Amino acid sequence: MSYKSLDAISSADIAALGLPSEVADQFHQSLSEIVRNYGPATPETWRQISNQLLLPELPFSLHQMMYYGCYRGFGPDPPAWIPDPEREASTNVGKLLERRGKEFLGPRYKDPISSFLEFQEFSVSNPEAYWRSILDEMSVSFSVPPQCFLREDSSHPGGQWLPGAHLNPARNCLSSNGNRTLDDVMIVWRDEGEDTLPLKKMTLNELRTEVWLVAYALESIGLDKGSAIAIDMPMDVNSVVIYLAIVLAGYVVVSIADSFAPNEIAARLRISKAKAIFTQITEGCWAGAEATLGEVMDDHRMIIASRLARLYGDKTDGGTRFVFGSFLLDFIVRGDKSIPLYRSNAGAKICRHVEFVAVEQPVDAFTNILFSSGTTGEPKAIPWTLATPLKAAADGWCHMDIRKGDIVAWPTNLGWMMGPWLVYASLLNGASMALYNGSPLGSGFAKFVQDAKITMLGVIPSLVRTWKTANCTDSYDWSAIRCFGSTGEASNVNEYLWLMGRAQYKPIMEYCGGTEIGGGFVSGSFLQPQSLATFSTPAMGCSLFLIGNDGIPLVSTIQPYIWKK
Repeated sequence: MSYKSLDAISSADIAALGLPSEVADQFHQSLSEIVRNYGPATPETWRQISNQLLLPELPFSLHQMMYYGCYRGFGPDPPAWIPDPEREASTNVGKLLERRGKEFLGPRYKDPISSFLEFQEFSVSNPEAYWRSILDEMSVSFSVPPQCFLREDSSHPGGQWLPGAHLNPARNCLSSNGNRTLDDVMIVWRDEGEDTLPLKKMTLNELRTEVWLVAYALESIGLDKGSAIAIDMPMDVNSVVIYLAIVLAGYVVVSIADSFAPNEIAARLRISKAKAIFTQITEGCWAGAEATLGEVMDDHRMIIASRLARLYGDKTDGGTRFVFGSFLLDFIVRGDKSIPLYRSNAGAKICRHVEFVAVEQPVDAFTNILFSSGTTGEPKAIPWTLATPLKAAADGWCHMDIRKGDIVAWPTNLGWMMGPWLVYASLLNGASMALYNGSPLGSGFAKFVQDAKITMLGVIPSLVRTWKTANCTDSYDWSAIRCFGSTGEASNVNEYLWLMGRAQYKPIMEYCGGTEIGGGFVSGSFLQPQSLATFSTPAMGCSLFLIGNDGIPLVSTIQPYIWKK
């Protein structure tokens, strides 16, 4: 579709999109003033229009008229968002560069935005200085510090990261430090259908208590440290507590999406050699769940069943119920025998407020086993080491600017990479994690985004397509959002222009990487212009190469994006 240039658009053109004539006249008057001050076709013109005129309630056709009219005749990928020097100096990377830019880059350093390209290159050429500074910024602590950050080692292709280090990422998630206090809220959530009720919240102190209690329960089972324990549950506060407890106690999480059929679950349990599995059973479903779980288990594995406490309260059943916080661990099923997890509730009470001492392990120990989708054959097991969570959190710190006070949401599941990513990218950075227990497709989720005042919202393009088609975000205030993240599918320019307009044109950080590395290798940045459905930079610490059929790079490297007219 062809659009007029902004200086050729009349009040009648605007009114033709469905606006009352007086509203169209006022909009046109404001538009004409912006065009007089900044010209009809510049990035600054678009910045002024998107920030001052394009409210979410205005017809999307008007948003399109303004965007395509402003960039009529421009080259490909014009910026839909442009960094503001004053604001972007307050981002995580901006503040780091303001303090240490000259130390890192010497006389080449000018300011955070102008010097971002050089800083990205520095992150690749000086991994020791870069990663030390980033982990310091995130207050990551080691029980045994690394000998260095990257050591060339022929037995480790690409080098050995953090050699000699011992740590526990769950302990780091639960620690109170310069990033947070025990009273800070770490998880915010809401159940679908409870849209008019207050949000549910869990402080750091409450989260620690819940995690410690599950960790003690796991230790009582008698599994060897390093054993694999699966989680086949929705991503809610319960599964997050379980996830952290497994890691804290020195076991390995096996992440399984709760949407899988029994044969798919069984395949992942077999491949991972899982010794136990957490699953969630609701009222009236126990008999059917036993039959289903029997299809995926064998005599060598245990099922740790959790029932919702809101359905059962604090009742005991023959002394076998293990109560903690918001849900219950009832009993272990091993083969066709059921045994109580604790012989009495007294044991649970002893552990409730006693700190569980984290199991610190070498950095190359496994902490999580995830899987490929398995759509073309046997699922591929993908192990994360204890270093992988640090990559996930560093990407969140650098590219999504996640920090204390943020509330981070990304509809996903622990069975997919973005589930563990969300846990670490939020909690390791001192932010709150926002979880919606239900479908993210409708207005209930849109209201949750408003009520929770989510500051960073992750999406996949098909989710945005559904929102746009149903217009289910209409009337909800998403102005608290500072940025979006997008991954998993190819994006659509018009759908993402619509999405930006829902939050008064906040940037969308495209994010692509892999489960193997726990993060991205190409992304966006607050210190660069962001174009729709386009990556702007290799991830910090990464170099990208286009490889020809002969295995030789077609160009020396892919540079961060610099937009030009």
